[in-house]
Amino acid sequence: MESGMPLSGRQRALIRESWKRVSGSPEQHGLVLFTRLFDLDPDLLPLFQYNCKQFASPQECLSAPEFLDHIRKVMLVIDAAVSHLENLSCLEEYLCNLGKKHQAVGVKVESFSTVGESLLYMLEKCLGTAFSPDVQEAWSKLYGAVVKAMRRGWDTLPEGD
Repeated sequence: MESGMPLSGRQRALIRESWKRVSGSPEQHGLVLFTRLFDLDPDLLPLFQYNCKQFASPQECLSAPEFLDHIRKVMLVIDAAVSHLENLSCLEEYLCNLGKKHQAVGVKVESFSTVGESLLYMLEKCLGTAFSPDVQEAWSKLYGAVVKAMRRGWDTLPEGD
């Protein structure tokens, strides 16, 4: 999986080091990420429905057991990307299929930039002063590679599907 420019050894180390501080509390940090996402784009809230139930507010959604399960899954995907930094291409098919699933429920490709902003926000809040410009750049490159693979899920669907 090419992200344009591969991650340097130093960038991979920065990602791993920073992820260790986040991965111990995935639900807590995932809540920070999704709270920020809904702050930035409240129109994404209707995409999250469980058993045909619309959430009246981001707070209601963020406290729903089904949504907390979604948060855990998102954090697992990030964890998988961090675990495979040397060989991101092994996640290519999985991420492409994940892209297809997101498209099927109405997620727009443009929303991934807001998710990326929310991810960086969560990392900054978690890491504090350790969230340096170099850490931000490394995570931005990794996220870009993940989104590029997920976007292939949109590109592989025939028109009209």
